Amino acid sequence: MASSGSLPFDPIEEAQRQWTDHGWGAQAGAMAVVTSIMRVEQFLLARVDEALRPFGLTFARYEALALLSFAKPGGLPMGKVGQRLQVHPASVTNAIDRLEAGGLVRRRPHPTDGRTTLAQITPKGRRLAEKATAGLNAVFAGLELDEGDATELFNLLRKLRRAEGDFA
Repeated sequence: MASSGSLPFDPIEEAQRQWTDHGWGAQAGAMAVVTSIMRVEQFLLARVDEALRPFGLTFARYEALALLSFAKPGGLPMGKVGQRLQVHPASVTNAIDRLEAGGLVRRRPHPTDGRTTLAQITPKGRRLAEKATAGLNAVFAGLELDEGDATELFNLLRKLRRAEGDFA
């Protein structure tokens, strides 16, 4: 996905050369990695947003719908949704509020714990999640990564996530 102002060289590679020449030493490579990840995130977010727009979904709402589509028929506790999506409880509430307003999710009391509210996908939400997933799959099929590349990149990023305490 080239921008209209594409450069004839890789500006991050050039920045890495400059960082190396100006005393960054071994950390110039790490800075180039971070900068590359952040730039790729911009591309991916733009593609994902474009794919989800026709469905009236943001990526956060899609993730919640997808998670609930994998859950047992009774749904998931709101707190567990936040844990699994790794977002703040307020973000979960906002996403579920929007999905519920669209008839895609419903809240219901937990059958055995009166303090817990379950979020449950509706049939309409399940159909929309399936359609949106097909749209996202088209985006991902267009990436310049074969299965081996994707696995290698995932494993490298997983290593960084683990080091940051993202999971045990």
